Amino acid sequence: MKISITVNGEVRNPDVSSTTRLLDLLRDDLKLTGTKEGCGKGECGACTVIMNGELVTSCLVLAYQADGAEIITVEGLGFEDKIDPIQEAYIETGAVQCGFCTPGFIISTKKLLEENPHPTDEEIRRGLSGNICRCTGYQKIIDAVKLASKKLEMIKRGENVEAK
Repeated sequence: MKISITVNGEVRNPDVSSTTRLLDLLRDDLKLTGTKEGCGKGECGACTVIMNGELVTSCLVLAYQADGAEIITVEGLGFEDKIDPIQEAYIETGAVQCGFCTPGFIISTKKLLEENPHPTDEEIRRGLSGNICRCTGYQKIIDAVKLASKKLEMIKRGENVEAK
């Protein structure tokens, strides 16, 4: 069946089967490989994307359920010539380690900071609780979210934000 979805601002009209997962559509058909498959059970958050303004684990969403939806993946952040301040913050704080879970964390951070621009450590932990990292300490991820919050606030005030 043909569906229509907007992915990272671009309208796409892929043919999908009734069993195609959104994750597979993004990675295999649309070649947006930033979204990763971790557990395949919606427990680790590696495949997290924003669908119609809400975080979803794309391994649990059938592609046809996304018909008419607006999807944001990690590739939809930043610009061609400059990565997103959230991505910069993750790199600057060393919160990336192997990087497999990082896209899901970054997408969850985007949503968290949209809803709460200045979260406390506890609010960050709660906001990212659907994401699991198996190789880094969570403190660096919390540090990244705090730095991203500062960077986004500086951008909001019109200040220049340079990566360190």
